[in-house]
Amino acid sequence: MALQIGDKAPAVLGVNQDGKEIKLADFAGKKVVLYFYPKDSTPGCTAQACSLRDNYSDLQKAGYEVIGVSADSASSHQKFIAKQNLPFNLIADTDKKLSEIFGTWGEKSMYGRSYMGMFRTTFILDETGIISRILLPKEVNTKEHAAQIL
Repeated sequence: MALQIGDKAPAVLGVNQDGKEIKLADFAGKKVVLYFYPKDSTPGCTAQACSLRDNYSDLQKAGYEVIGVSADSASSHQKFIAKQNLPFNLIADTDKKLSEIFGTWGEKSMYGRSYMGMFRTTFILDETGIISRILLPKEVNTKEHAAQIL
């Protein structure tokens, strides 16, 4: 069962691009934008990351910290961060544990072909780690994502 509004996020979120464990407690007193995206360096995912990067100071002023999550490796995340100059952590959810807890990993289809993949979903956590808002795949506008959050 995927986490819903009102549920508490797990204490340990995963490991970032540098191999550092990312814990919810690291962001105590801040709202967290936990966004799940399909793949580093693809057009939609780049547009989404750049929207968050370009509006990062506004998000921080509003009390938010941004964390991206995909099933890509830490080295893939490092390249994506360097190429796009991203100022926030990306979690390498290679075992898909976090994605499964949040219900963002599942069967997708494209051109009649089914495959397993990440659903583009954003969870807004309040200052205590409780999910206060969820932007589902059909609701996420990659180019205007920061504005949607603010």
